[in-house]
Amino acid sequence: MKRLRSEARFLLALWTANLQAAMEYRTAFLTLVFGMILNNGAYFLFWVVFFDRFKELRGWDLNDILVLFGVAAAGFGLSVFLFGNMTNLAEIIAKGQLDYYLSFPRPVLIHTLASRSVASGLGDFTYGIISFVAAGQFSLESIARFFIGVVLAMIVFVSFMVIVHSLSFYIGNAAMLSQQLLNAMITFALYPINLFEGSAKMILFLLIPAAFIGSVPAEYISNATWSSLLQLLAAACILLCLALVIFRLGLRRYESGSAIQIQI
Repeated sequence: MKRLRSEARFLLALWTANLQAAMEYRTAFLTLVFGMILNNGAYFLFWVVFFDRFKELRGWDLNDILVLFGVAAAGFGLSVFLFGNMTNLAEIIAKGQLDYYLSFPRPVLIHTLASRSVASGLGDFTYGIISFVAAGQFSLESIARFFIGVVLAMIVFVSFMVIVHSLSFYIGNAAMLSQQLLNAMITFALYPINLFEGSAKMILFLLIPAAFIGSVPAEYISNATWSSLLQLLAAACILLCLALVIFRLGLRRYESGSAIQIQI
């Protein structure tokens, strides 16, 4: 228990330092955040135009899409802000830069992921909250379900990225493959899962689990179904365990790049 408190304080200190670094140039920081909000809003205009003509899409209406965008954007934004190095992990592994993190008496994976923040993630997170509020779900229960859905979606997203980037331990630099899968995750997460059938739907649940950062948490938030919550919990737990195991096994194959250096 004492170890857990110590690691929690360490994580909090990293996140605080990252936020302070991002806000060093406040104008640039706020511009980045508001720019991301506007970018997401512009992307959502497609659905506004669509539902102006068609009232529903296979059982999904505009409010459902608002919730979908809300949980997906907030989950993604929280992921890249709190664990920003998940998008650089493949290069860190391939270039031997894990040496720096191995030199500390801290969990290597957590330290690596949390030592960098993507400031624009706060824009995504803020947009997610705005989108959820616009859906008109103001009850305490729906707000609680939203934040549960966001946290679980974040776990799914970060875990999947760790699994993909950890391929660098086995096949060399997997940065390009990881970027392609990142783009696929984001793209497909923003569409209702009902649009897909057969093998395509299976892929979005198993191979590229975009459904678990978009449609499944959105269904749980909107309809409070136990089945959706259990699916989301199962996906988060399984992917998190796989990520930890694959990274740990890969670390045994890691070849030092003699890259221990002071980072300021």
